[in-house]
Amino acid sequence: MRTPRLPRPKRPELRDRIQRLKRSRLFELPAFPVFSGRLHDPRTATSIGRWLGLAFAVCFVTGLISHYLQRPPDWLAPLLPSRPAWGYRVTQGLHVASGIAAIPLLFAKLWTVYPRLFVRPVVRSVRHLLERLSIGVLVAAAVFQLFTGLLNTVQWYPWPFSFVPVHYATAWVVAGALLLHVAVKWPDIRDHWSRRSPGTLELPAQDGPDRRSLLTGVTLAVGAVTVTTVGQSFTPLKKLDLLAPRHPDHGQQGLPVNRTAAAAGTTSVSARDWRLTVVGPRPYELTLDDLRALPQHEVELPIACVEGWSRNAHWGGVRIMDLLELAGAPPGAGLRFVSLERRGAYKVMDMGRTYAHDPLTLLALRLNGEVLSPDHGFPARVIAPNRPGVWQTKWVTRMEVTL
Repeated sequence: MRTPRLPRPKRPELRDRIQRLKRSRLFELPAFPVFSGRLHDPRTATSIGRWLGLAFAVCFVTGLISHYLQRPPDWLAPLLPSRPAWGYRVTQGLHVASGIAAIPLLFAKLWTVYPRLFVRPVVRSVRHLLERLSIGVLVAAAVFQLFTGLLNTVQWYPWPFSFVPVHYATAWVVAGALLLHVAVKWPDIRDHWSRRSPGTLELPAQDGPDRRSLLTGVTLAVGAVTVTTVGQSFTPLKKLDLLAPRHPDHGQQGLPVNRTAAAAGTTSVSARDWRLTVVGPRPYELTLDDLRALPQHEVELPIACVEGWSRNAHWGGVRIMDLLELAGAPPGAGLRFVSLERRGAYKVMDMGRTYAHDPLTLLALRLNGEVLSPDHGFPARVIAPNRPGVWQTKWVTRMEVTL
């Protein structure tokens, strides 16, 4: 059945109204935004990009150090250095501080360049295509990396994947995308690197004061988030530690706690029933009183956690090297520690020979002059120099000599 055609309107004024309606915006495609604001220019992008690139570089290098101290390949584990004793505290503090500082820098950088998303045609050349691809991957990976890292500092993991391997893999994606982006954009970066660069001199001179004001504001924002968070590891600024999830002085025995005895299932450990089993060429077993009867040593060492907080503390206990000697371990031996905790990724810990034979490495029984509290690993825990806090095993019950 054919659809009947509607009769044409006979009145001239009605026909004119329909023509005007057809010419109206109701029948037009939406126009792309028009950006009237200034400072969306290469000079501003280059100025912010330099600091953002530096933050990413520091974060990447210190992140690699942290990753390989936590999860070294088999060939590297025996070679990891135990000195300087404060090494991991500094590198992990820089890692978290540079990652937090990169967040306002990334926002400022994205504000500067986001009008380029609406440039048409979408692809003008192979170089332009590479630029767009590198930007897409770089922005997505950088946003993901920074914000999952930020959530890790508060130990909140609202995702189904394991944080450490994904964070490590994404770091390489960010690094690769950033290098590609710099290579593609190098002509623009070079031409706008300084105030006297050729590209900068071609920009409107009246934008200079506003650009300096914008950069000053970004600098103040970065300084504010850094000063109010870095005190969790840089203790001279701990009084300004307003936004960080940890304060270095808050916790039992003057030290923060990440994993409690309740979470590990070790609240009912009895000092009378506890034993340290040492497996080696000359195996033996010690009670807590036996350990206390051995030569005791005092050391001052930091405990530094992957979330960015760290704190120096006074530890007392028995040197691991003395326990190795009692077990008849050879000079190149390492150790495996087993914890009483019932569950967790760090129940078993391997320690390379440089740590095991360092005189600063203790099986600690005391913290800041007091017997270890249950949350700090009673009856005994490991404390070693230049080592991530997750590997300072608490509630130790077994030591195995490894060759």
